[in-house]
Amino acid sequence: MSRRHPARANEPRANEQSPPPADAPGIGRRRFLGYVLAAPTLTVAAQVGAEAIAPATAGAVVPSLPGPAELLDLNDLLTTAALPTSHLVTIRLDADGTAHFALPRAEVGQGVTTSSAMLIAEELDLPLEKVRVTLADARPELLFNQLTGGSNTTVSTYTPIRVAAAVARGRLLHAASLVLGEAVSTLTTKAGTVLSPAGAVLGYGELAARAAAVADAAVPVTLKDREDFRVIGTARRRLDALDAVTGRKKFAMDLQPAGALPAMVCRPPTLNGTVRSVANLDAVRAMPGVTDVVTIASGVAVRARTFGQCVDAVRALDVDWGPGTAEDATDATVLAELRRAELPLVVPPLPLLTKAVDARFTFHFASNSALETNCAIADVRPDSAEIWGSLKAPIVAQEQLALRLGLPVSAVRVHVTEGGGSFGRKLFHDAAHEAAEISQKLGKPVKLMWHRTDDFRQGRTHPMATSRVRATYSLGEVLTYEQRHTSVATDFGHGIGEVLTAEAARLPVADAAFSQTMFQLTQISPYHLGVTTQLLAETDKGYNTGSMRNIYSPDVRTAQELVLDELARRLGEDAYGLRRRLMKEARARAVLDEVARRGRWGRPMEPGTGQGIAVHPEYHSYVAVLAEIDCRPATTGRTVPNAYTGPRVTKVVCAVDVGLAVNPRGLEAQMMGGISDGIALALTSGLHLKDGAFLESSWDNYYYTRQWNTPPELEIVVMPPTGDEPGGAGELAVAAAMAAVAGAYGRATGTMPTVFPVNHHAPLAFTPAPAVPPVPASPTDGRDRVL
Repeated sequence: MSRRHPARANEPRANEQSPPPADAPGIGRRRFLGYVLAAPTLTVAAQVGAEAIAPATAGAVVPSLPGPAELLDLNDLLTTAALPTSHLVTIRLDADGTAHFALPRAEVGQGVTTSSAMLIAEELDLPLEKVRVTLADARPELLFNQLTGGSNTTVSTYTPIRVAAAVARGRLLHAASLVLGEAVSTLTTKAGTVLSPAGAVLGYGELAARAAAVADAAVPVTLKDREDFRVIGTARRRLDALDAVTGRKKFAMDLQPAGALPAMVCRPPTLNGTVRSVANLDAVRAMPGVTDVVTIASGVAVRARTFGQCVDAVRALDVDWGPGTAEDATDATVLAELRRAELPLVVPPLPLLTKAVDARFTFHFASNSALETNCAIADVRPDSAEIWGSLKAPIVAQEQLALRLGLPVSAVRVHVTEGGGSFGRKLFHDAAHEAAEISQKLGKPVKLMWHRTDDFRQGRTHPMATSRVRATYSLGEVLTYEQRHTSVATDFGHGIGEVLTAEAARLPVADAAFSQTMFQLTQISPYHLGVTTQLLAETDKGYNTGSMRNIYSPDVRTAQELVLDELARRLGEDAYGLRRRLMKEARARAVLDEVARRGRWGRPMEPGTGQGIAVHPEYHSYVAVLAEIDCRPATTGRTVPNAYTGPRVTKVVCAVDVGLAVNPRGLEAQMMGGISDGIALALTSGLHLKDGAFLESSWDNYYYTRQWNTPPELEIVVMPPTGDEPGGAGELAVAAAMAAVAGAYGRATGTMPTVFPVNHHAPLAFTPAPAVPPVPASPTDGRDRVL
């Protein structure tokens, strides 16, 4: 794997914590105001102001006006919303010299606890292993500063965390100057110590109490220059890596609150069905290990001594189910509904003057399941409640739980646990609500876990959608580009919705509807395509949808990139060359050039194989992906037990520019995950809807990218820094990877793909599990299935 990382200075620099000059025009890019807080030991915080964001401009023969997301995108909005309460997020230095930081975000495998620790270690001149980052409980006073989504964590916390750490360092220098009787300007810090020119060494721990304050005080600080970084921008392994691979990392189901026993829910055979009656409650209550059975809003809950006993009880329940919210629906009926809801294209090709590329793409439902199933722990008492779960919007969860339980918000304590994946899934707190409802009805604490089948059949999905595209061209130039994206409604009933509502006055989208606003804040075309319009229409709210990784972007970008390929063919241009010519931004052009060069774009390929290339801009970051695919019969006809093989992506080159990469190694991991997502969405991973229910029931028949379908050649290139601050990266690679793989598939087969995943209409490679009982029996042949 290739890594290109920014160079770092060879020597540390004494970063003086002096106030800005008297004639300074205010807080600048490196000068900020922080706080020392009254506490027994050193405790500090930051106060950060907002800065305007101006889009870059570029020229083209037929330029496109900037879209709303090029003026203000979702990431900008989330960052702005978090700023007013940045001073409430604190760093504490203890007597042992360890810095403690309760991160008001969720760690779901993306590595934000490590990157946050790196920011503290950098500005505090503290060894990384001396920084402890935990996850904060729900804190209502943080308002919009405790929401994890939109690839925003590193962007929104980058400056506040650094400012707080710089305040702490300045306070330690001041305390050391009093102890040593030397001027602050003569002292330096290194590896958790203060050094004097005379050779005196004082550890941070012994200065922590002296540096503490008896009253809150404002402190101006100056942050380090990028050339002085020794931690930020260097490749670091995750701080929790050893615990993860040795099984010591703690997730919700690893916790053991007193009296909490396993619980599962018997769910309906169709989406969101309801319970009419249960014929055998007493018999199930008498089963081995079962302590309780109770009807709740989403099904029938069982509490037992073990999860295995819960599975047995769920399978034994005889429930009369009422209809759901998508009764009798199929892929075909939803597609017909989407077609009826499509907004019209308005620019016709003009005979003898212009020609047009017209295309319609279909994107089927995709599962939003994470590796860790949906789960939560709840202990609800008459006057209080305590909840544990991996929650990305814990404040909203706390407020809604309090309302449903009939308790004041202050009586509901929500603990954020680490999560085994999310991809937007854990923005929703349905497991916490179910656990709380069960616990309240039983008067007992429960550890609720969804079965894997529950996740696939009743969990959150990426909505089915169509994209209708028309691009007109004449004399070698693209004149207009219209895209009408029509989707089953995406549920935004989580914290991001509250942010949009609160910040509506800032939005450059006039009076657009809520979902249209979200669409406009996330969709950017990297190309000058003349007069460009991209609009969203939604239909049917009967499905459990969510903000799956990238929200709309994988579908929207794949459609556009495939149309670009067709335009290049009709104009007689190379697909890479056309993209390069139409590119708006130099940074986007740089990542495109990088993958084309490293991937040897245009090299001779065997029949049945092909290359694809795509670019995706998002949240002030840019990524390009070049993919090669093998669609030859010998490859597509491979057999792997209990598996779907099909075409194989044989090579991927990815170049990524996030401005400033805090942890390039973590960024590489994010790109790898996004590439696997993109391959899956393009080729293999989709849900089949039949008679109001999804047929897939677990990872063994929802064909996410597997070892036999991952590219043997994978190269990730982290571009040199192009700015002083990081951009969003968590979802960045998904759309570009999906689009590049789709383009490669089109070249290999000679036909542009229009339905995704491309295997969706192939005969099912599995026998669907029954919907009644709702979960399969616990397997007894696990070893036989290990490959």
